[in-house]
Order: sequence, then structure tokens, then C-alpha cells
Amino acid sequence: MANTKSAIKRIRRIATQTLVNKARKSKYRNAIKKMNLLLVEKKKDEALKFLPKLNSELMKVAKTGIIKKANASRNISRITKKISAL
Repeated sequence: MANTKSAIKRIRRIATQTLVNKARKSKYRNAIKKMNLLLVEKKKDEALKFLPKLNSELMKVAKTGIIKKANASRNISRITKKISAL
């Protein structure tokens, strides 16, 4: 258990930040799932419309450090390639 006042405050801060990070990660995962669903259903037009939103979501998550930037770029690249193949 934390002994100092600053450590106690830090524990509170970490708890709130954990909730924020979980929410962001969930939002990012849901966006990926939605895109994969569009790809499976071969809805190219809808996938192309959703692509900028997905890119934005991935970059926001990468910027905040929840996933690495390379991971976000790789996901965007792979999804774009799949859309092109439709």
C-alpha cells in the first residue's frame, strides 16, 4: 500500500486513467470489428466511407500510447489492402 500522500494521489490518478484507457481500447477494437464485418459482407462502399473514421480512431489510440504507432499503421495498411481487393 502507498505510504506517502503523493503515492496515494497517484493511485487515484492511475485508477481513473485505467478506465479512460480501457474505454479508448474498447472503442478502437469495436471500430476494427465493424470494419471486418463490412469486409466479410463485401460492402465496399460502406467500408470506404468508414475507413477515414477508422484511421482517425487508430491514430488517436496510437497517439495516446494505447497501441504502438506501427501497430496502427499496419492495421490501416492491411485493411486498405483488403478493401482494394473487394
